[in-house]
Amino acid sequence: MKFLFLDIFYSYYYYNKNNKKNILLKHLNYKKTLTFKAFKKSKYLSLKYFNYFPIYDSLLKKFRNKKIVFVEIGVFSGGSLFMWRHFLGKKAKIIGIDLNPEIKRFKKYGFEMVIGDQSDEGFWKKFFKKYGKVDIILDDGGHTNYQQIKTVNSCVPNIRDGGFLITEDVHTSYIKDKWYNPSKYSFINYTKKLIDDLNSRYPGLKKQKFSLSKYIYSIQYFESITVFNINRKLSKINKEVRNNKLSTNPKEFRASLIKDSFFYKIKNFFHTKTNFTYLIFLINSFKLRNFFK
Repeated sequence: MKFLFLDIFYSYYYYNKNNKKNILLKHLNYKKTLTFKAFKKSKYLSLKYFNYFPIYDSLLKKFRNKKIVFVEIGVFSGGSLFMWRHFLGKKAKIIGIDLNPEIKRFKKYGFEMVIGDQSDEGFWKKFFKKYGKVDIILDDGGHTNYQQIKTVNSCVPNIRDGGFLITEDVHTSYIKDKWYNPSKYSFINYTKKLIDDLNSRYPGLKKQKFSLSKYIYSIQYFESITVFNINRKLSKINKEVRNNKLSTNPKEFRASLIKDSFFYKIKNFFHTKTNFTYLIFLINSFKLRNFFK
């Protein structure tokens, strides 16, 4: 009994020890990213979440040492400006946007500093008239639904093909205090509407009254980050393509009834032609309800 107790104790101890070690190692992986190393080199304060760095690396490594225009909304203490300079290289033009006029202090370091309101369409018109199309916009601004949505609408048409609009801290769409969410009109709910917008490129589907589908090729979701992939060339109306080879004329079985099923027995009993397709659809929809909670 004594040895059994010791076996259980040591098994529990080493399981927890190794499990904690594995969790710690996963958390430490972000420290190996190039963006985290650039983050650590920054002269000024910056606040990030460790999950962000692998995302930054995977999305933005192709832009390193390239002549691009990178726009960051929300300068804070300026730390991320230097982070992006270290990561992207000297060829990148880095523009910071903020409501705080004190950000002008960073001009002496070679950054372009713009004072403006990200929720103001007029501001964006002036901005893009001056700078033209850009490659990357990182929205780390005010994080309200209105600010994030207005930024998407104003900026997406002004991003070059192959570029991104990266919206950070989208967890605010789920937070009540300060952000007044969950809401029907939250940023995340708006992105779900944009998914419908993208799928409206399929022929015959209802088109959206306000659409960005000719600019946004795809949308990526990460925890707390949403990424809009911009590519006009690939954002085309879908078309069916066939290889014109020999067809076996396969039968349609989707609406068939399984033998010995309830509806199969009903059909045979009443000698009806219907397969109860719509009724089965309603029943199956009811069965799926738990997955939508």
